[in-house]
Amino acid sequence: MINQLAAHYSTTALCALLNVNHSNYMHFKNYTTSNNQEKAREDTLIRAEIENIILKPESSRYGYRPMTKQLARNGFLINEHVVNHKRVLRIMRDNNLLCEIKKAFINTTDSNHDFRKYANLLKKEKVVVVRPDQVWVSDITYIKLPEGFVYLAVVIDAYSRKVIGYCLSKHIDTNLALEALKMAIKERKVVNAHEQIIHHSDRGVQYASLDYTNLLQFHGIRISMSNPGSPWENGFAESFFKTLKNNEVYLNDYQNIYEAKENLFKFINDVYNSSRLHSSLGYLPPAEFEENYYQRLKVENIKNYNQTTLATVLR
Repeated sequence: MINQLAAHYSTTALCALLNVNHSNYMHFKNYTTSNNQEKAREDTLIRAEIENIILKPESSRYGYRPMTKQLARNGFLINEHVVNHKRVLRIMRDNNLLCEIKKAFINTTDSNHDFRKYANLLKKEKVVVVRPDQVWVSDITYIKLPEGFVYLAVVIDAYSRKVIGYCLSKHIDTNLALEALKMAIKERKVVNAHEQIIHHSDRGVQYASLDYTNLLQFHGIRISMSNPGSPWENGFAESFFKTLKNNEVYLNDYQNIYEAKENLFKFINDVYNSSRLHSSLGYLPPAEFEENYYQRLKVENIKNYNQTTLATVLR
């Protein structure tokens, strides 16, 4: 009240009228002003750091929670403390730094064919994904260019969300999906999976074709397909496509398939797989999340080996 009336009346008179100690009021006012100025200075530093992060392709569309994690991951501190998510949210909201995600569902699935349609093993067996190369998910999306549409097929490891196979083509055919699968098989060095890998996709003709299913069976990979009329069950791939389009496709204007291929593949390898933080992975990039798994496995194997060796010696 004193602050509001101070423009018209003296603070001494107002303090006397309201029975407030004038010295205490001035101390409080000066402290509050100084504190507000310090917070404003800190907010400026935080905003500048957030803007620097947004300029990087792997984090250009971060919401406030991933942004909070990225600030901490970068070692950014204010008064030797990490910035909490509420403050990040306020600063991003006040400075229009929160992104608006475009939502769309594009159906690229043609399941009207005579090839065999396989059961949904993930649902039937109630699969819980606990390791890399346990479940691969595959899907196709479209990208609009001035010269027409091109199509991107991907194979994603469901455990780490890492894209392990991809192909871009002007044609949405079996060869498009097949090339992405061949890349995944080569990337993971699969000769015979002994049915330890499940390949999950929709019931599209590309994935049900004999060329595609024969290649999976040749390498000992089990085949799983989403239920009829439920292509959204392939949520891992849909999530990746949303990230790809919001962070790469919508931010650029590819003039031809060659330009699109160069940028998309660079985003997949250098950004999505290697740098971009995923909330579902504990805010780690897929490559690092996978590497952590194998490091833990290595430690466990050494421990088990030592225990077995000790037991043998003690016999």
